[in-house]
Amino acid sequence: QVQLVESGGGLVQAGGSLRLSCAASGRTFSSYAMGWFRQAPGKEREFAAAITWNGGNTYYADSVKGRFTISRDNAKNTVYLQMNSLKPEDSATYYCAANWRVVKTTYYEYDYWGQGTRVTVSS
Repeated sequence: QVQLVESGGGLVQAGGSLRLSCAASGRTFSSYAMGWFRQAPGKEREFAAAITWNGGNTYYADSVKGRFTISRDNAKNTVYLQMNSLKPEDSATYYCAANWRVVKTTYYEYDYWGQGTRVTVSS
């Protein structure tokens, strides 16, 4: 079992940057593919980025490609989401998620979730 805790959210102006972190418990973190999803009020949870268990491959939604970077440090049991050139439409609660071995881009295929961290981008 994996427990996930996100941090790093906050209020930022459009064009600014934030780095989200997701700290995982458990000795098998390196066996999990990790994803970042986001959910704005009244909207469905949507995929933002994902990374394979070894960090060898990354995947992005078109809406964040070129602006967001997902990475992981298996020695620290942590996955990151660097968000640059933020836009008001990036405002949402951001969740990290873990899936055993296989990277997915749909939220219902992930096994474990964090509690989320709120990101607000002002115009």
